[in-house]
Amino acid sequence: MGDNLDRYLMGRQFMVLALVFVENLSAHPKDDGASILGLPEVVNDILIKTGLAIFFMTAMIAKISAQVNASRCMLDYVNNWFDYFTVQTARLIEVSGLLHCCYVVQIVFAWLAGKPLESSEAPRTPIQSVFFWFRVLMSTAILCFALAVTFYALFNERTTMWSSVPPAAAVVLFLVFMAVVGMLEGMQIAFFAVAKMTEEERAQHHWAKKTCDILFEGDGRNLPGFMVGRQMCVTLCFFIVARVTTVTAPEEGEDNIFGVSNSMQSFLETGLLGALITTIIASITWQLVASAFPMAFLSTPLTYFLLRFCLFLEWTGLCQGAWVVARVQKMMSRYKYDEVYIGTAEERAQKHREDPESVKGDDEDYNVRPGHLYPGVPTLPLDFGLRMHTLEEIEELEKELIEHKEEVQSRIDQLEKEKDKLLSKNSPIKGADLEDVKVSMSKMP
Repeated sequence: MGDNLDRYLMGRQFMVLALVFVENLSAHPKDDGASILGLPEVVNDILIKTGLAIFFMTAMIAKISAQVNASRCMLDYVNNWFDYFTVQTARLIEVSGLLHCCYVVQIVFAWLAGKPLESSEAPRTPIQSVFFWFRVLMSTAILCFALAVTFYALFNERTTMWSSVPPAAAVVLFLVFMAVVGMLEGMQIAFFAVAKMTEEERAQHHWAKKTCDILFEGDGRNLPGFMVGRQMCVTLCFFIVARVTTVTAPEEGEDNIFGVSNSMQSFLETGLLGALITTIIASITWQLVASAFPMAFLSTPLTYFLLRFCLFLEWTGLCQGAWVVARVQKMMSRYKYDEVYIGTAEERAQKHREDPESVKGDDEDYNVRPGHLYPGVPTLPLDFGLRMHTLEEIEELEKELIEHKEEVQSRIDQLEKEKDKLLSKNSPIKGADLEDVKVSMSKMP
């Protein structure tokens, strides 16, 4: 497998941003003064022109609801061809080299953290090194071009930014929201990293202690609450950044940006350059910083404020409709909880006690490590609680386990009938064949 998880996360981040920027273009209203669905003008201004309508749709349908099901039904969620397609597409994006300048940031922050960059792959050959650094230079050049186009368009009012916002304010908004996105992207990495630290270690920094006290208070439910609120905040920031950076077509009498061809101008208007900038500067870079310096990342008042704000967003219930969407998706796709296939947390813990070697290395494989993009898995004593914490969820899992048992019993009965049928016909069954049937039955759960 090597470092494919990092590659996937890098390509996946660009896919997410690119889709959000395309959505922003698709939902951009025309300035013809026409009312949508006959709604009052003030409602159209609030929901349509500001982009809140498409934000709520994306947050509830495409993000939070998907994460709800994926977090509780991981095995069923990835057991389809579309998931395989997205993984391979993300890897293809990474291989293209568009994001390779992030690897320089990865190397630098791993070095600053005082720890070598860990890799699961063999060292590169000379040819692989040449190809790697060529893509790094290409990615850096593309990023510089994207920044030049974006700032030129901002200062010349050539973006889809609201016309009432002056160019200087648009530039400030661009920088502020990029920083907010970066903080939120890095916070999830840092939170999972400090989850494995003791209270004494977290107490060495004032703001880190205040932040962690809120995050881990009670039974740890504030972490999933933060993740929901964070998703809402990040999605909203993505749409605002898309509005700020997406280039518009030239007015009559205006030249294309930097005098490029019409086909190139059309490409710039897709917003993909803004998506690339946001992916590299406002997302991946901040995640790498957080993975290298989690405590330093949390030791700022801004982290504490953003945690409070995300918890407030989740508390408002503005995106509670995501739970309804998740339940409908779960019923239609017939997802089952992971416990149906791998047992409950207690059963897995018992297996660990009986056979420690069977799960050896699980904790180490998913720790937050300098230079890597994926968060660790919280373990005891800082566990965040079982996913099944309501009577309804326990009853639903019980029902699914019973159905699974019935399926197994049905298969056993079918094998019994096949064996009886063969015996009744007095077929010349070899001893080995009959033993194969018995072994198949004995292996059924």
